[in-house]
Amino acid sequence: MINILKEIILDFQEVDLPTGVLRRVDVAHISGKATICIGVRRGGKSTFMFQLMQRIQDSGVPRQNILYLNFFDDRLHSLQHDSLNVILEAYFSLFPEKKNTEKVYCFFDEIQVVPGWEPFVDRLMRTENCEVYITGSSAQMLSREIATQMRGRALSWEMFPFSFREFLDYKGIVNDGPLSTKKRLTIQKAFEEYWQTGGFPEVAGLDRMLRIKTHQEYFNAMLFRDLVERHDISHPKAVTDLAHRLVDNTGSLYSVNNLTGYLKSLGHKAPKSAVSDYLEWFEDAYVLFTVRIFDASLARANTNPKKIYCIDHALVTSVSSGILVNSGHLLENLVFTALRRATPDIFYFKSRTGREVDFLAHRQDRSRMLVQVCESMADPQTRKREITALAEAMAELKLPEGTIVTRGEEEQIRVESGKIDVVPAWRFLLQLTEIT
Repeated sequence: MINILKEIILDFQEVDLPTGVLRRVDVAHISGKATICIGVRRGGKSTFMFQLMQRIQDSGVPRQNILYLNFFDDRLHSLQHDSLNVILEAYFSLFPEKKNTEKVYCFFDEIQVVPGWEPFVDRLMRTENCEVYITGSSAQMLSREIATQMRGRALSWEMFPFSFREFLDYKGIVNDGPLSTKKRLTIQKAFEEYWQTGGFPEVAGLDRMLRIKTHQEYFNAMLFRDLVERHDISHPKAVTDLAHRLVDNTGSLYSVNNLTGYLKSLGHKAPKSAVSDYLEWFEDAYVLFTVRIFDASLARANTNPKKIYCIDHALVTSVSSGILVNSGHLLENLVFTALRRATPDIFYFKSRTGREVDFLAHRQDRSRMLVQVCESMADPQTRKREITALAEAMAELKLPEGTIVTRGEEEQIRVESGKIDVVPAWRFLLQLTEIT
């Protein structure tokens, strides 16, 4: 094993780092803690690691001081947890002069496939002069599990597919500063492409059929590798049927009772407790997300129907049946994922009169943001409904501002409780990056 490890370590020393599009994720390493990047499968975690390595090299650190292992490498298949120390043995046999004299930067990709990796990393940080960076398929490396197993020696960061601003970076479109007419039109055109392709890095630039096929393969891998295999689910068809049901109902309300009844109608014997577990595992895998009603009482929030959203709006179009999902739901999903990049604290809101606002997001600075999503305000009844609901929520929450996100309309509306900004989705996505 030691010779195979030496070969892999030396191979890495000779390759150019595939850094891709620079991600706008601000990761700060804290001394004495492993930096762990978690997120959805195929969301760009490995490429982000290469970007961190490049940054370290650019700061003057020799390439030899960077140790990189991808534990999905077939050659490492036989590596068991009781022999992980052989990694250090192999590295320091190649570079003995660095032992206890120079800092070594350890990058471990998908290390969770090796059972018992946590004590190894814990010991590594205590006994060696090193910094440790780790990625893992999200469902196999959840932040709360890491917190337990690493005894406070880890700090987790989330990695999502491309935001719209990162998509513009991929397209080479500079969007800083005031917008000229030409630049605005360029950004709007790019948004239409983002609307079609979504944020998964590998599907950017693919034609429609290849994009759909790739998305479907992603979705199947998420379900089977991150749910069925990890949790040893004995009835995988129930999980896949539930997942497709939820994707078909993106942006809609659900209850565990209704979902349990649906699975029963298909012949699945999945009790309510199993359905609740599946929903939690979907979220753990960063595939599907639940949004609860905003209520001071957690018990009331949990008994009310919840809303479901997907990690990527374009993934929805690729895997859904297309019967129930419309462009309004997709726009709502797009806004949700943009908000979710900024904060996990997202709710929907109902006013005292029963009117609903799609999102109440709690920003990191503890301020609140009310966001309504409406594809078009052209219909007078729709316009009145959306404005009234948002104005009532602003008054009840004592918030002077609210936002309505549309596909293309833009205006400012004064209401008794304050100001409502109507903004097109492309502008909202860019502004959100600046304020969160």
